[in-house]
Amino acid sequence: MKGIILAGGSGTRLYPLTKVISKQLLPVYDKPMVMYPLATLLQAGIREILIITTPVDLNRFKGLIGEEIEVCEGDKAHICYASQEKANGIAEAFIIGKEFVGKDSVALILGDNFFYGESFKDTVKSAVDRFNQNGLSTIFGIKCKNPKAYGVIEFNSEGQVLSVEEKPEKPKSSYAVPGLYFYSNEVIKLAENLKPSARGEIEITDINNEYIKLGKLHVELLPEGTVWMDMGTPELLLAAANFVAEKKNDGTEVGNFKCHR
Repeated sequence: MKGIILAGGSGTRLYPLTKVISKQLLPVYDKPMVMYPLATLLQAGIREILIITTPVDLNRFKGLIGEEIEVCEGDKAHICYASQEKANGIAEAFIIGKEFVGKDSVALILGDNFFYGESFKDTVKSAVDRFNQNGLSTIFGIKCKNPKAYGVIEFNSEGQVLSVEEKPEKPKSSYAVPGLYFYSNEVIKLAENLKPSARGEIEITDINNEYIKLGKLHVELLPEGTVWMDMGTPELLLAAANFVAEKKNDGTEVGNFKCHR
């Protein structure tokens, strides 16, 4: 399985911080933001990763991360780069990354998403194993206070997933879909065939609903205690930095990509 980090966009929710630098290069305590989603993909065992960003920021990401990361002795991850001219929706990442993905399955993480949990490493590894064993793609659900800002999962009375609704005014559950997705290679064709939504974007929610219709999607509900933040606002950028600082003071490194096997 290959991985993609989508680190484009203009970061308008963080203006004026992002007027001169990519959101995903802003510091989150002791590391640039992009290092946290990078660590998540490495925790899943993914070693070929594409970073998609704006043409203006492309060389900055290359200068920060380079083309190869030594994860452990003899275990290296290879990094490629591509540009997204305009933010046309999350699902466009699969069209931009088509050549990079080739015939492989693919994981996508948004460059402003922060995850932490005692068993989270096992959770993301399980998503890769699930696909390898039975071909099921995986997305996640997590309880949050403001689900209508995200894609929201709809369940039936037996707890089965019926659909995902994008930013609904009246959410049908309190479970949002965070920005981490594990898909079969079929996702590329699905993305290419999508029509833009009313807001002019190729929606990741439409991808998820297509997989639900096909009966090929597993929705993993993240356990209580899992930390997820969309670091795209000043409040959550600060909250993430404070969380990392507190963990470091307790002796726990967050976002460290060394020796993720």
